[in-house]
Amino acid sequence: MQHKRTNKYHSTRFGTLPEDWDIDTLSRNAVVLFSNVDKHIKEDEIEVRLCNYTDVYYNQYIFNDLLFSKGTVKESEHKKFRLLKGDVIITKDSEDRADIAVPAYVIEDVDNLICGYHLAIIRPSNGKLDGLFLHHLFQVEFFNHYFQKLANGITRFGLSTSSIQHSLLPLPPIKEQKKIAEIISTWDLAISQISELVESIKLRNKGLAQQLLTGKKRIYEFEDEWQELSLHDITSRVTRKNEELDDTVVTISAQRGFVLQEDFFNKRVASETLSNYYLIYKGEFAYNKSYSNGYPMGAFKRLDAFDKAVVTTLYICFSLKSNVDSDFINQLFSAGMMNRGLMKIAQEGGRAHGLLNISLHDFFRLKLSIPYLDEQKTISQVLRAAEQELSQHNEKLELLKKQKKGLMQQLLTGEIRVNLN
Repeated sequence: MQHKRTNKYHSTRFGTLPEDWDIDTLSRNAVVLFSNVDKHIKEDEIEVRLCNYTDVYYNQYIFNDLLFSKGTVKESEHKKFRLLKGDVIITKDSEDRADIAVPAYVIEDVDNLICGYHLAIIRPSNGKLDGLFLHHLFQVEFFNHYFQKLANGITRFGLSTSSIQHSLLPLPPIKEQKKIAEIISTWDLAISQISELVESIKLRNKGLAQQLLTGKKRIYEFEDEWQELSLHDITSRVTRKNEELDDTVVTISAQRGFVLQEDFFNKRVASETLSNYYLIYKGEFAYNKSYSNGYPMGAFKRLDAFDKAVVTTLYICFSLKSNVDSDFINQLFSAGMMNRGLMKIAQEGGRAHGLLNISLHDFFRLKLSIPYLDEQKTISQVLRAAEQELSQHNEKLELLKKQKKGLMQQLLTGEIRVNLN
């Protein structure tokens, strides 16, 4: 069909689209394959690399340098499910509807790579559909939601072969598809480069913190031996009852710090009587004895986001004495420097209930090696500067992602038409 460029629009099930865009079924423009290949090892089969659910879910693009698991397949499966450059792979099953139809694009031929289980291969077949365009289309909100609604299930959701084959898609002329894909891909490249830089800075900052907070690396003007102190020497326990009945009830999230209880649990779980809770002030600390992913010995957090807050008496709360720098101690806690000592005093019996069994007596006698105050302040300044650099790049990354999202919404609905000259 010969398309004539127009600036007119019409209403479709996907919203308002240009009149010269077709609405067509996926099966008329691509081959859809459901892989049933799972990881197994048999001597009489061909050894392959497997592209699995997580490879698609966490990578927008599939290419040689990714680490794939190994498996074996029958010769017929090898021929049928081998991934080719230009293929789009989507997740077809999930426990969460929002994770249906997450796409990845095969950007280059990968040696002996087979599509694994719970995935569908969509392979453009007639020259009217560009794979990279389709990959971007699956990411835009209106199209992604369309596929989520096609999924069947109650506790687990899945797309059938028929639902994908008979699904509709907005189809600009092929030249326009390629141009749209090219433009969006430039944002993907920029996002990828900033993401790699962010990960590099994170790794550098982690190493720098480990060296400075343990004294393995010294700032040149300081030579004094570090002191071995206990938490008792540098802190004062806080047991201030909430007699004023402040209702800023917070919980400690290992990843997010102090969070309003209703935001964390989507409801208030505190007792109606808040007078027996602890009231802590900005700059004071609390230790949550619950262990979680990445925090095997619980989490220390400083109250920064609120002037004062109310916490459960299950937390060990404390303020710092004047012989230590708050930022330095906060950085030391964040780097997990207390974990070794906590492991020695934690009783294994408490773990089954999700709470480490640590007594107050043992807690405040935990040892730590720290420099004198001037060096503490200098170290915290260096680490704050490193974190500020990371924060700036993270802000740049979020801005690029926001720009890409807006651009996709405009280009993939035809709201903005690309220049094809």
